[in-house]
This record gives sequence, C-alpha cells and structure tokens, in this order.
Amino acid sequence: MTAIRLDCRGLACPEPVLRTKDSLEQGKGELEVIVDNEASMKNVTRFARSRGCSVEATGLADGCYSLRISCAETGATGEFDPADYACELPARSGLVYVISSDSMGRGSDELGWALLQTFVQTIREVEPLPDRILLYNGGVKLVTGESGALEALQELQRRGVEILACGTCLDFFGLRSAIRVGEITNMYDIMSSMAGAARIVSPF
Repeated sequence: MTAIRLDCRGLACPEPVLRTKDSLEQGKGELEVIVDNEASMKNVTRFARSRGCSVEATGLADGCYSLRISCAETGATGEFDPADYACELPARSGLVYVISSDSMGRGSDELGWALLQTFVQTIREVEPLPDRILLYNGGVKLVTGESGALEALQELQRRGVEILACGTCLDFFGLRSAIRVGEITNMYDIMSSMAGAARIVSPF
C-alpha cells in the first residue's frame, strides 16, 4: 500500500496531530507525516501510538522529520483532547542576526572561517534566541554540508529560528544544491527583515 503523505511543515501544534487524526479516521492506514520541529514530531508519534499504530521517525537533512505511520486497524477513534498536543512556540524577540561573509574579522581567512563557525555554534547558548538569521554573500556557505556550523543551525531551526539564505548568493557560489538547512530567500525579504528588526547583531 502506498503511504499517504502529509506535509505539516510550518504548522503549529496541535495542527499536525489533527491532520494525522483525520487521515487515520478516514481509513488511511499508511501515512508519511513531515514536520519541521521536535515538539510536533513527538506529539504526532505519541498520538499515533495511542491509536495502536507503529511509528518510524527519521531525521531529515533540513532539520525536519519524516514519520512513517502504519496501522493494522484503520478508522480507529477514541478519546481525544487537542490541548494534550499543544506546544508553546518561542516568543518573538525582534532580534535578527546578519551574517554577510565567510570570515569573522580580518587578518587570516582560515582563522576567520573557524571563528565564524564557532560564533554560530554559540548563538544557541545565548538568550534571547534571534527570530531570524540572514545569510548573504559568503555567509551562505554556513548552510552547506561543508560547514561546521550546520548542526547548530539545524538545532536553531528546530527551536523556531528562521534561517534565510540569499538565493542569488548561493547561485553565485554554485551552492544552491548544497543547502542543508534553512530557506532560500531574496533581497526583498532580507531588507524587510532588517527594516522590521528591533535589534540587529552581526559578527563583522
């Protein structure tokens, strides 16, 4: 049986659970549910197992999760309270990080690249977290598989931080196909984010 695919990326809790519930109650016993944060992954998994289904969760390269749900009995119903599957979204801080180069500071490009990756890794340890991280020019190299900051950016994305990388810049460096986290954006969105930010932090 071909699994029905539910793309729940961008949906706040408990919406991914509600969509999963609707599909199961319609008799669809094989589902693939895609979510973009750990809270939704855990909620959908917990709900599906409460209905007697097996769940196989796989982490995706962009910080999302694929949940393969298989149910022996379809159309199952039971007690359900959406509040049990709610999750708090992080408060918006108005803080935006802007990374516009592949080197932090001047003097040595090799040292600057190492410092920049450490800078990004440290963002997740400093409160408040930013609403967005904007990357353009050489900064887009951080969202590729060659970046030592990739894991940190994926964690930040799972925690609700938007990672936006300039599409023109990715094309210039031939990296569009190498992006592993975040979304490809344009100059209008970059400018709008900067203009609407309460605070902007840049390592340069």
